[in-house]
Amino acid sequence: MKALLSEIRPAVLATLILAFVTCGVYPLIVTGISQTAFSSQAGGSLITNQEGVIVGSTLLGQSFTSEQYFHPRPSAAGSGYDASSSSGSNLGPTSRKLNDVIKERITAYRATNGLAADATVPADAVTASGSGLDPHISPKNAELQAARVSKARKVSIEKIRELITASTTQPDFGILGDAGVNVLKLNLALDAMN
Repeated sequence: MKALLSEIRPAVLATLILAFVTCGVYPLIVTGISQTAFSSQAGGSLITNQEGVIVGSTLLGQSFTSEQYFHPRPSAAGSGYDASSSSGSNLGPTSRKLNDVIKERITAYRATNGLAADATVPADAVTASGSGLDPHISPKNAELQAARVSKARKVSIEKIRELITASTTQPDFGILGDAGVNVLKLNLALDAMN
């Protein structure tokens, strides 16, 4: 029995020390560094409007349906952009349901944006992202929506295109990923014009 206790005591002590370090000390150090060096990102990359009210995050998409705003890509997260239900549709390329939904979205996108019946529609305009929360659309998607927004706001198309360019982020290090337009930032820039 004495031999057993001499083996258990160091094991329990090692477990308690590791728990203290990995569940207490390490998280506090990482949190301190992130709050100091990356305070915006650690705080959720929040965006405020002109009045200083938090209206969203640069990391999470939101639903916009008005003709005066740029529309985001579709969302499969809950009832749409629900961060607590983040997920894709899990429908594969051979899914009849997915193909039918995409066909409906293509038709609706063309009608909403006044495009010809055979106009090419960007993939991000009719498919949800893997998380269902992607805040970006492609520059091509934004460009195709520009005429609708310009008409609805009675603002020149050139001014709308300038806002799209200003809201476009380039690939990381110039090669990682694709250029994207943050829809929330772009729509806030539209509101700031008025």
